[in-house]
Amino acid sequence: MSQITERIHELVDKLNQYRDEYYNKSAPSVSDAVYDHLYDELERLKKETGIILSNSPTQTVGYKAVSRLEKVRHRIPLLSLDKTKMVSELAAFLKGYAALLMLKLDGLTVKLVYEGGKLVEGSTRGDGNEGELVTHNIAAFRNVPVSIPYKGHLELSGEGFIHKSDFERLKDTLVGSDGKPYRNARNLAAGSIRCLDANICKEREISFFAFNILEGMEEFEDIRDSRSHMLFSLAEYGFGICPFLPVSPNESAEGIETKIKTLTDLAEISDIPIDGMVLRFDSFSYSASLGRTGHHYNDGIAFKFEDDTYETVFRSIEWQTGRSGEIAPVAIFDTVEIDGCEVSRASLHNLTFIKGLELHPGCRILVSKRNMIISHVEENLDRGNYQDMTPQTCPCCGQRTRTHSRAGDKGRLIETLHCDNPECGSRVLQRFVHFAEKKAMNIRGLSEATLDQLIQIGALKTYQDLYHLDRYRDEIIALEGFGEKSYENLIASINESRNTTFVRFVVAMDFPLIGRTASRILDGHFHGNLRELELAALDRFDFTCLEGIGDIMSSNIHEWFRNSDHLLLWRGLQKELHFENGLDAETSGKENNMNGTNNNTFARCTIVATGKLENFTRDGINAKIISLGATPGSSVTKKTDYLICGEKAGSKLAKAQQLGVKILTEQEFMDMIAS
Repeated sequence: MSQITERIHELVDKLNQYRDEYYNKSAPSVSDAVYDHLYDELERLKKETGIILSNSPTQTVGYKAVSRLEKVRHRIPLLSLDKTKMVSELAAFLKGYAALLMLKLDGLTVKLVYEGGKLVEGSTRGDGNEGELVTHNIAAFRNVPVSIPYKGHLELSGEGFIHKSDFERLKDTLVGSDGKPYRNARNLAAGSIRCLDANICKEREISFFAFNILEGMEEFEDIRDSRSHMLFSLAEYGFGICPFLPVSPNESAEGIETKIKTLTDLAEISDIPIDGMVLRFDSFSYSASLGRTGHHYNDGIAFKFEDDTYETVFRSIEWQTGRSGEIAPVAIFDTVEIDGCEVSRASLHNLTFIKGLELHPGCRILVSKRNMIISHVEENLDRGNYQDMTPQTCPCCGQRTRTHSRAGDKGRLIETLHCDNPECGSRVLQRFVHFAEKKAMNIRGLSEATLDQLIQIGALKTYQDLYHLDRYRDEIIALEGFGEKSYENLIASINESRNTTFVRFVVAMDFPLIGRTASRILDGHFHGNLRELELAALDRFDFTCLEGIGDIMSSNIHEWFRNSDHLLLWRGLQKELHFENGLDAETSGKENNMNGTNNNTFARCTIVATGKLENFTRDGINAKIISLGATPGSSVTKKTDYLICGEKAGSKLAKAQQLGVKILTEQEFMDMIAS
């Protein structure tokens, strides 16, 4: 999206906010002069570009009502796609052709038709061949351009949807045609788009993202065979486009899985409702050559998140105390087979979730395996008899439990159960488990069961004890499942972990909310010097001055170091270890062979890397950026100083070009840090 188009969206959002404050809340936040200045700017940009958004305050059209929804025949059928739940099938689908992986939006598919730059028709997908005219409601959408610079015939399809936060705000005030509250955003979006009265639709906060061009723009020779370029062109006209990532012709299943995770995180951050992903070939000509069945087009495939649900009977809750003291509830229910696996347990998350489901022993519940991996209780079919099953004492140590309330997303209050006994056996065991994990001290082969055995015989009381297990040689060899060879392998693995890094050590210390990314930021700022970090914390250094470290994280570091036991652990454990310089061991392969880590060109810069890099893994390039005194970014913004661009770069490259961000090839980056 160009800066001008972006500015139009920004002005529309601001002016609508100010109008709401003035007319509905009687609490204007800006003067009339400021409002008029912004309004005049929007009018000028409207005339310059020909772009008018449906919710623009410059629009004076009223919202119409119709007596019924007319049927419309789709000249180009709006068929669905074949479906899968297997990432491996997505990789196999490519067959050597480039594709786009985009969000599968959870709303209602809508087709828009433009003639002479004006919106002339809007319709629902219907059965794919015949839909319903909803043109009267399109002007009530939040972000559809009703006027665009392109004057030819244009047909496109996209999704009308409601952001999750808007649904949470609206759901308790509305009921469906059956007289019951709407259960999800998809149903509310579908019902709202099909309203007879556009004034009602306007109150439902319908947004629109385009995801396909059906007809038009063929005269654009340089982009006409690229779906991605066509979508970027729509963004220039003011359309919101469905977020996507390019997929290379021979992308592996692992690579696609990473992209799915990236897009899923984006949807969560952006409050976008989704129920999966869509993989579709980039080339329009190749897509057309694949044809279709009576049910679906052959040029794409949908990856579904939503899993089948299975009815079973809930029996009880098992409570498990973690290393932080939070006691996690786990549902126990009659065994049910899902995707070939027998399932009888699922996380219940927290007390709020349990109360929301109104669980009680003997009730019928629906269970799924989300993404075919994680068991989840979806619904209680016998609501109305909620029974409080919260234990008054810790299931491990027997001390009294405490209920903690915190603010969740969208203003919800989340209640969790806690054990405040730092010597609780379960908490102690889980702290050792975390310490030995790969991302921390990386003690291979040291399982939770083995740690529990070592604690039971008195061999482990502190982390330092791990490095002196020779004192308990005979007792360990005598343990069930152990022997001379097992003991020697364990000691060898523990001794190997003595060679560690700043990042691993900080992760192992388990500062609340300080994971690998934050540890790397600290590593870069304090030059891998643990003593400098300690002194800074004790001196009340403001860690929030480091990009990526927030107020709570900064407070947690200070609080941790104020504990004298923590300080003794911090200092004492370092005597057992040898610290490597530079990057983490797991990311220090060929990238560690490079010179010039002291170069200051990039100090205090924000650097984003995109595309396939020859000399760096993803973790490796971020670690290298931090080692240069810079901050690795995840997206290109106005604050980005450099974009390192590898092969098959996608939307980040286009965004950097639009914003004028300095773009470096991988070789140019390497030359600069070596000079």
